[in-house]
Amino acid sequence: MRTYLVVIDESPESEIAMRFAARRAVKTGGGVEILALIPTPDFVQWGGVMATMEEEARQRAEALVSGAAGTVLSESGLKPSITVRQGDGPRIVREMIAENPDIAALVLGAAASGAPGPLVSHFAGADAGALSVPLMIIPGSLDLDAIDRLS
Repeated sequence: MRTYLVVIDESPESEIAMRFAARRAVKTGGGVEILALIPTPDFVQWGGVMATMEEEARQRAEALVSGAAGTVLSESGLKPSITVRQGDGPRIVREMIAENPDIAALVLGAAASGAPGPLVSHFAGADAGALSVPLMIIPGSLDLDAIDRLS
């Protein structure tokens, strides 16, 4: 099954990318894989504090993914797969693509203004030709009608 991998965070552009991916999946008979990344925290001298920080970040990511999955289900009828991983974003994305041959495209949202975001910058820059799947960058300035029309 053709699967669209979407990396989400708390930004509005990730919501736009998720909507685009869900609409494309419906039109192509595919699915959606939602990935939430948990950054590796800076070293904290006290282990208990660091463990608490990591657990809070994981809970935020799981809540974000759960909400995104509910949105995809209600808007498109698709039940997305969800993944939450901690570590280096580009490395995790490459690993997920390598592990899942059904992933047909990486869908990322670019900020409506300013810098496009670290994953967009990475995969559209230094790693642009290294992905084994197409990269779809969805402009954060698109409204819902434009997303529906383009997807």
